[in-house]
Amino acid sequence: MEAPVLAQREKLAGHIIKQLARRKMAGSFAPTGAAAKAQVLEMIPSPATIIRCGTQSVTNLGLWVELAARPGVTLIDPYKPGLSKEEGFELRRKGFYADVMIASSNAITVDGRLVNVDGNGNRVAPMLFGPRKVILVVGMNKVAADLDAAFDRVRTYAAPANNQRLAASYGLKNPCVEDGRCHQCMSETKICNMWTIIDGQPVQDRIHVILVAEDLGY
Repeated sequence: MEAPVLAQREKLAGHIIKQLARRKMAGSFAPTGAAAKAQVLEMIPSPATIIRCGTQSVTNLGLWVELAARPGVTLIDPYKPGLSKEEGFELRRKGFYADVMIASSNAITVDGRLVNVDGNGNRVAPMLFGPRKVILVVGMNKVAADLDAAFDRVRTYAAPANNQRLAASYGLKNPCVEDGRCHQCMSETKICNMWTIIDGQPVQDRIHVILVAEDLGY
């Protein structure tokens, strides 16, 4: 990453972190994905149970493998190969009682609000309530000027890209799989069912957002 871009993203992240603090959420900056990974590992207590969520931002950092091998850590992994649908569902339910949730956000506004869309709700629901600590690894490519821009980013980019990623595995037949654009559909296999805006937190610093200068995820 060129130095001027890194400097701009770090300064913008600093502004967003101040806005998160106003909303009783914590924030930090990482210049690279590797630095973000190190921050996450430093924040994990031992012993701890951690719920794995469907997030490319975290998966691409190799965090799940390292956490699963860490002494004292129990990784609740509903994405483990060979699980039945019912087994995966039960593991997701257990995630509400996890010590830590690690995920990302589909978008974050310049004034510190988190915008997400989910298919089953198993990612957005524990962000709102359940795990004692929520760590979100968010690339600066997900920053939006305001709520309208955040919703637009999710509809025009994040959701269609995730539909492409999941199409073969889950047999999605949504129109965005065909042409790459959101139709705000009511498809039988629609994965954009639950929208959430996190405007703030009642528990101080329960949510910690790591803003990463590098582009991560969708």
